[in-house]
Amino acid sequence: MRYAIIGCGHVGLELARRWTEAGHAVTGTTTTPERVPELRKACAEVAVLRGADRDAVVRAVDGADAVVLTVSPRLSGAFDAASRVAEYADTLVATARVAASVHPRAVFTSSGSVYGGGAGPLIDETAPTTDDPDASPRSFVAAEQAVLATPGGAVLRIPDVYGHPGDLDYPARVRFAHERLGGSVPFAADALLYRIDYRDAAAALDFLVTEGLTGVFNAYPDAVTPPRNAEAFAAICAAEGLPELTYRGEIRLPEAPVSSARLRALGFRFAH
Repeated sequence: MRYAIIGCGHVGLELARRWTEAGHAVTGTTTTPERVPELRKACAEVAVLRGADRDAVVRAVDGADAVVLTVSPRLSGAFDAASRVAEYADTLVATARVAASVHPRAVFTSSGSVYGGGAGPLIDETAPTTDDPDASPRSFVAAEQAVLATPGGAVLRIPDVYGHPGDLDYPARVRFAHERLGGSVPFAADALLYRIDYRDAAAALDFLVTEGLTGVFNAYPDAVTPPRNAEAFAAICAAEGLPELTYRGEIRLPEAPVSSARLRALGFRFAH
């Protein structure tokens, strides 16, 4: 099989490795020319492009059996509500609309922010998406809609990704918030701190594609309900000798448990 991955960050590159090791031909993309040698270790072909560039995307996905979008807004464009508007629209919405317009089988990696705070007691794929005006949920919802309008469209909603050696661990994230953001973060104190290992995120995308699944699926490790942001980060701040964070509540994430029963019922298992 031949696959294209738009946005080879940690999850996308891990997915490329899985597929290449399985004997598939993978085209991976990046917006950063300096990352081309890294991608070439896992991809048969590499393209430097932005997902909003339709002509470049057409060339990259030519002959592909499926296109997977693992694009992520830049951290520098997510600090405040105003900066998120253009960053999320360009990275998420434009990329999804271009991919959906040029290929019938697009799979989009989305976020639990589409649920907002969520209506409990349990959130599954039938829960309504939020009408919160913040650019994060608004852009993820718009990108989902574009992909789901295609015949083979699928969406994987995942929580915060962690575990890659190149990632900032949570103490480092807290220190960053104090050093660069004045100790203020855009998330809500009561949101549950769900996380997914980057390898499980890649495995879930692989599962959706190879099983030919369409529609919306949660990939939230749901065996145990995690602590809330305020509780988890207060413990980290105490351990690091830092003041507690201030939560601005601009980006709402689920405050009720999230179920991945639909994905698990089809045979997917979280390994990490």
